[in-house]
Amino acid sequence: MSTQQKKIDRRSFLKSSAATAGVFSIVPNYVLGKNGHTAPNSKLNIAGIGIGGMGKGNIGAVCTPLSKRNEGNWPNKNSQNIVALCDVDWAYAKKTFEEYPDAKRYKDYRVMLDEMGDKIDAVIIATPDHTHACIAMEAMRRGKHVYVQKPLTHSVYEARVLTETARKHGVVTQMGNQGHSGEGIRLICEWIWDGAIGDVREVHAWTNRPAWPQGMGRPKDTPLVPETLDWDLWLGPAPQRPYHPAYHPWNWRAWTDFGTGALGDMACHILDPVFWALKLQYPVSVQGSYATNIAEKWKKYDLSETYPLGSIIHLEYPERKSMPAVKVNWSDGGLLPERPQELEEGRKMGEGGSGVIFVGDKGKLMCGCYGSSPQLIPYTKMKTYKRPQKTLPRIEVSHEMDWVNAIKEGRQSSSNFDYAGPFTEMVLMGNLSLFKPGEKIEWDGKNMQATNFPELNKYVNRPYREGWYLEKPRT
Repeated sequence: MSTQQKKIDRRSFLKSSAATAGVFSIVPNYVLGKNGHTAPNSKLNIAGIGIGGMGKGNIGAVCTPLSKRNEGNWPNKNSQNIVALCDVDWAYAKKTFEEYPDAKRYKDYRVMLDEMGDKIDAVIIATPDHTHACIAMEAMRRGKHVYVQKPLTHSVYEARVLTETARKHGVVTQMGNQGHSGEGIRLICEWIWDGAIGDVREVHAWTNRPAWPQGMGRPKDTPLVPETLDWDLWLGPAPQRPYHPAYHPWNWRAWTDFGTGALGDMACHILDPVFWALKLQYPVSVQGSYATNIAEKWKKYDLSETYPLGSIIHLEYPERKSMPAVKVNWSDGGLLPERPQELEEGRKMGEGGSGVIFVGDKGKLMCGCYGSSPQLIPYTKMKTYKRPQKTLPRIEVSHEMDWVNAIKEGRQSSSNFDYAGPFTEMVLMGNLSLFKPGEKIEWDGKNMQATNFPELNKYVNRPYREGWYLEKPRT
């Protein structure tokens, strides 16, 4: 077989693997490289976009960094090929560039995808929230499998479109909420489905985030843009504004044009077991309120700039098959729900400043972030509870490697967009409620419409800056 033939065979397999997921569960011998054949899927060619922060860790989970290749585990059979790296700030990305010296370097992901073409099989995207969707869409349109950091998108509409596009192109997808591949969330699902606490009609979830400044006005000074940063590319589809270090590299989460606040940052971890175990989809209503410091000149807080210091949000869900209607209550900024009477004195609520309490008609279940340390409360109930058999498949590799293996095996990964898209819509609905504090917003999930406050729908599908698009314009 010629080198060119090998490339074509490998390319065809990788592009069709997701489309055949569910058609076969046993990969044929010729695909696995047995009987003298060269395995076309032995190593994926992966590109990283947004590599200075979380992206560095995501990439390191699928390819051993140069600095760790002298630790006795190299060559690592699970390590993939990093063929291209893209970041708008080369100073921020410097350490990641150094870890993968053979990867081609880019600032503009569109140039990278054009030049690299079929040399890229899959893409890891870990940019700020406001650019997730347009980058993922461009990659999927080209047949690339995508891993996108949480939250999947910046708006409800983007989440819906990404979900539909992934399905259309038959690519393997994963949102970066790593707890979804963990043991804790699976135990919670199995226990609730087993009836451990009876029917659940109420849930309380919380986080101590934000861990960055929020609730302030836009900076008035305009410092020079660092030479290593392409500010126009960093803004992407967001409205034009001057550069300021208050936005980049980390505090962008606070700003409504770029991030999704404490809710978007943490709810994709904390509410994950709630969404899965209770088989949720679209809420029928949402109501929110927020805390802010209005003492300074008694100015009204401007939510169009940053998210609040803290918020409380209530989401109502209708009956689902054998499950009753349920209210999901969220709080952030250090605001906590009422302490359960069943929780023993001296024991903390949740874990690490975050947590969830499921309230059932036969008991309560508590866990930390990612569904960690699930337990019935009081803890004495754990001694008498006969745990059900484990029925959900367990994932023995990292969240990122589950995605890699799914591509090779022709299946979908654990938090693929068919799951992560609707889940992200739930999370972003919470932020929508903050634009009408104290009002119950009636929600038509199927059509993505706030029916009683139509003026809020402009936040459901945010306009893009000229020259940027989500769905490719017709020519």
